[in-house]
Amino acid sequence: MVKGAFSAAHALRNYHGKCEALHGHNFKVEVYVRSEGLGPGGMALDFAVIKRELRAALEGVDHRYLNDLPYFQDKEPSSENLARMIFEEMQRRLEGKGVEVYKVTVWESEGAGASYLREP
Repeated sequence: MVKGAFSAAHALRNYHGKCEALHGHNFKVEVYVRSEGLGPGGMALDFAVIKRELRAALEGVDHRYLNDLPYFQDKEPSSENLARMIFEEMQRRLEGKGVEVYKVTVWESEGAGASYLREP
């Protein structure tokens, strides 16, 4: 598992409460990968590679208004959908590297987060 972080703002369009107003979070992200085997170094994939790809994936959301991103034009910019978006991006970035992404968790605060998991 590797961790990353970014800051962004969003407004939940289909929510009735204070979160429908523009607000921001310092999001934390956890990416979990798995592999069927280990390479000669005893690793599935070097953490440095996964961290590099996560940093690159998060560049597209860092200091952005999530509602403006194409991914969220027809989806609510919730933590749940954000976890799915990052999952899909990390899956694309790690394709062919001998691992599969199986879970991404996005924390919008210390006590509230959402995960997107690969079905077994």
